[in-house]
This record gives sequence, structure tokens and C-alpha cells, in this order.
Amino acid sequence: MIILGIDPGYAIVGWGVIEYQNSRFTIKGYGAITTPAGMDFPKRLEMIYDDMNTVLQKYQPDVLSIEKLFFTNNKTTGIDVAQARGVIVLSAAMRNMKIYEYTPMQVKQAVVGYGKAEKKQVMEMTRMLLRLPAIPKPDDTADALALAVCHAHCAGSTLNRRINFEQELRRTVHDL
Repeated sequence: MIILGIDPGYAIVGWGVIEYQNSRFTIKGYGAITTPAGMDFPKRLEMIYDDMNTVLQKYQPDVLSIEKLFFTNNKTTGIDVAQARGVIVLSAAMRNMKIYEYTPMQVKQAVVGYGKAEKKQVMEMTRMLLRLPAIPKPDDTADALALAVCHAHCAGSTLNRRINFEQELRRTVHDL
């Protein structure tokens, strides 16, 4: 299974592609999509969409593992991130990819084994699992790889079946 992990944003979108087969990870590629701060927001979204399609075309992932958003303090920034996330999800949906969403706590639990792990612990464990010489930069890229590892660990688990059930239920209710 080839998994694309995404840490969504509008200034930086971290991405990482891994293959998970027979309980072994193989890195296919990773990086970040960046957009200039002064650019008109719709142009930034267009740039994210175009670059995301380039990643999808190059690596042909089977599934998308993306961070589920939670709004806390800055709702304006959160709305902009949600728009960028929507463009990313659309790119995957247009290719009929399955899309899985994980909370930061689920990622920590799946990667480190502890849902309240520190960010540095998640990054280091991701580095070790993927046999990387260093933690990828920027942090958004390391987070994206952690999301991919999270899905690999959760695929076929009770947690993943529950997430799939909830997503299918939402689609069914929406279609009604």
C-alpha cells in the first residue's frame, strides 16, 4: 500500500509518501508545498492544487492520510487552513483515492504508542521507523510522514474500521 501523508496548511503543506508492505516501510518521497505570503489567497490555493496534483501523479498513492482540523484560538487562520485542506482533499477525491483523517492524538498513539507524546518524540520515532538519517525539515514534512505511518499502523485495526464506518455513515446521511 502506498500512503500519502499530508499536514495541511496554506503557507506550508507537508507531504510524505511511503510504501507499507509486510510490516516494512519504504520512503518514496517527501517535501513541502510552499506558497508566498504576499500572494493572493485564491492563487495560493491554485498553487497548492497544482503542486498536489504533481505529487499525486508522480507517486500514485493508494490512500491519503490527512490531519483532522480542530479550531482553537485563531479561527481566521483555521478557516484558511480548512480551505487549503479542501483543495488537497479534492485533488485526492478526483483520483478516487480513499481518504482517512486522524487527530493529532491518534497520530501520537499510532506512532509512539502514547496519545499525549511530545511532538519531538513523534518526530524521532517517525525518523527511526522510516530509517532516516535526520528528522525531515520543515516540521510540516515530518508531521506528514507521521500521518502516513499512523495510517499504516491503523489500517485494518479496530480504530481504522471505526473511522471508515463513521466516514461512510456521514456520506450516507449527506446523500439522503
